[in-house]
Amino acid sequence: MSKDLKTDLEGWNRNTALGCNLKTLLCSDRVMKTGKEYLGVLRRDVECEEFRYDEHYTFIEMLPWLEKRNPKLFSGKYISITRRPDGSLRPNFRPVLIDENFSVVRYALGVSNELMQALEGLVEK
Repeated sequence: MSKDLKTDLEGWNRNTALGCNLKTLLCSDRVMKTGKEYLGVLRRDVECEEFRYDEHYTFIEMLPWLEKRNPKLFSGKYISITRRPDGSLRPNFRPVLIDENFSVVRYALGVSNELMQALEGLVEK
């Protein structure tokens, strides 16, 4: 084991389950591919205290997100607007560079204009 891998695994509990059966429920592949990482849940089905039979585990692969969590509906110079999971709209301010050319009035007008432009296209009358 490499030195980097040892330091990455510090604090983790390492165990090896010998002589066990693993059932996989996959959505992306028919059988697990060598070297490919799968995102999912591993469940220990049976706890065996004796060595008369093998332990059984089930791995269930999780489906990937099909939609972005908060999709961006408007992207301007001063603001962007995203849609929340409940359907509401959320305006977000972009980072502001304040230097010697910065004007509060120009910035406020720019934000106001972009907000009106975005909401006119997004909100039904």
